[in-house]
Amino acid sequence: MDKTYIFGHKSPDTDSITSSLVMCELERKLGNDNVIACKLGNINKETEYILNYLGIDEPELIESVEDESNVILVDHNSPSESIDNLENLNIKKIVDHHKIAIETTYPLFYRAEAVGCTQTILYKLFNENNVEITKEIASLMLSAIISDTLLLKSPTTTDDDVIAVKELAEIADIDYEEYGLEMLKAGTDLSSFSISEILSLDAKQIDFKEVKSIVNQVNTASIPDVMAMKDDLEEGIQEIIEKEDLDLFMLLITDIVNSNSQVIVLGKDAALVEKAYGVKLEDNTALLEGVVSRKKQVVPIMTENA
Repeated sequence: MDKTYIFGHKSPDTDSITSSLVMCELERKLGNDNVIACKLGNINKETEYILNYLGIDEPELIESVEDESNVILVDHNSPSESIDNLENLNIKKIVDHHKIAIETTYPLFYRAEAVGCTQTILYKLFNENNVEITKEIASLMLSAIISDTLLLKSPTTTDDDVIAVKELAEIADIDYEEYGLEMLKAGTDLSSFSISEILSLDAKQIDFKEVKSIVNQVNTASIPDVMAMKDDLEEGIQEIIEKEDLDLFMLLITDIVNSNSQVIVLGKDAALVEKAYGVKLEDNTALLEGVVSRKKQVVPIMTENA
């Protein structure tokens, strides 16, 4: 049987990494043994904390696979966020919770739901296929849902996510609130990252109609600590704008404790942020109160106002 590579998006977050591991386990339980969990980039601090806590190895790092290889995509479907030669690969399955951004000339298994995390869908797939969820798998699923929903506080959180968290916490034997807060705090430590690394940690190219943009999001327990690097961050952002020929770069600095985001915005279309949120950028920055979700509170609002 040909090898099947399973991976999430570039600049991987916790959902992307854990979903590749969990989907790999599901495939094996369903009889597909020749699968490999992979990643398209280095893991972040939060994911490192989770894998170390659970004693689980990282997925294999890949930059490319041979044309016509079999692949399964998790936590993404957009070609711009995926492996570079995706158009030459045989996509067997996609499991995702984002908007559909891909077209294929052949049928495939596609499972997408409007939930807060890919792992919530995988939780359902395990149950639907009568596959046992082990303590280790439950811990991975739980960690990702906590991450993507900011401990169930994000507006992306659905009833399905809440149900999954409570049932997975029981299987994993974890106090999800205590563990989740420590996990999220671990992911906010930026002290060992360079400016360029911070600006690529969770960067996604999201074009708002004709406005070519990148929106990057970093979580923190202290916005002032990150804003202390503002001058260096702006210098790095400007370099990215020039290199990628962008119209707009948004850096969301999200406070996981108070559920707000400070935004640093550069680019010729920076005024779009002012229009969308009714704020005034002062020295390229503004506080977006209550904004914590890029998917629900940035993409639709910015697109509508573009």
